[in-house]
Order: sequence, then C-alpha cells, then structure tokens
Amino acid sequence: MRKRRKKPTPRARWALAAAVVLALALLVIFAPRLTDSGMRALYPRPYRAVVQREAREFSLEEALVYGVMKCESGFDPQAVSHADAHGLMQLTQRTFDWISTLYPPEDEGAGVLDEAANIHCGCALLRLLLDEFGSEREALAAYNAGMGNVARWLEDPAYSEDGATLTAIPYPETAAYVERVLNARDMYRRIY
Repeated sequence: MRKRRKKPTPRARWALAAAVVLALALLVIFAPRLTDSGMRALYPRPYRAVVQREAREFSLEEALVYGVMKCESGFDPQAVSHADAHGLMQLTQRTFDWISTLYPPEDEGAGVLDEAANIHCGCALLRLLLDEFGSEREALAAYNAGMGNVARWLEDPAYSEDGATLTAIPYPETAAYVERVLNARDMYRRIY
C-alpha cells in the first residue's frame, strides 16, 4: 500500500518561495564578484612590480606582458621548454645573452632564470620585435618562431599580401601561440 504524500501547507510553500527568491537575489548580487575573483585566479598578476617597471621602461602594455608570461611559462620561473627556452618569458640562453648586451638587466650578473632579468630581457625582446614588425600579431609570431622566419613569411605572397601583415602563419604551433597570447591579453584587459 502506497503512502499518500502530504500536500505542503501554504506556509511551507511560501517559505520555499522566499528561500528561492533570496537565493536568486544573492546570486545576482554576488555572482559578478565571484566571477571576477574566479577570473583573477585564472589570470593572476605575479611579479607585479617588476612587470609594471619593465612594461613602462619598454612602453609595453602590461596585459600583453602577462599574456606572454601566462602562455610561455604559466608563471613558472623554472620552466624549460622543448626548445631549451628558460624562465617566465621563455628565453633561450643565446637570446638572453644577445638581448642582455643591447639592454643589460639591472643586475648584470643575473642569469636567464633570474625572474627580474628574465622579465626585463623578455620585455626588451618584445619591444624590439614590435618595433621591427609593427604589430603585436607579427611580433608575437617572431617571439615564438624567430625573426628570420617571420621576415621570410612576410616576403612570401602565400603568407602576406602586403609584405607587412601576415594573412596566414604556416607553423600551426606559432599560429595557435599567437591566438593564445592575444586571447590572454584580452582577458587581462577585461579583468584588470
């Protein structure tokens, strides 16, 4: 024999409706804050003082620097890539040594894994590539694939119609990298 369920009383229905309305109101009030703090956790800004100083020195947008760092190393100062690039901004020893001669870090004896020196030289390289290629997209492609590759692509009508802008990036890894960094830069712009 089945038991009959009791119908909720009007008072119980009213209490349930009030609880639902209160929950929805709290969600509307606090969801943006939860979303902001959740997004800030996904897109942090470590090494903030160093990034601010170096971005200002090299006239770079902080959001771009953070986008590169996030995509290059995930903010791991000990990161080493398959191409033997090191640190937060993922510089090879050869690139670090070269850019250090042009733009010496504050601590001239610091190595590629020194966080401040790595950020300094990474920002210097970004500035140099932006000056060389004129736009973030091409500069980021060069940061990933090398200046020589991007220069060759710009001379090839299959990849550039005007010799200044890439219409296609022939390396899938580089094309994906450029999009990831630009998307991360956009997220940093929105969040901060």
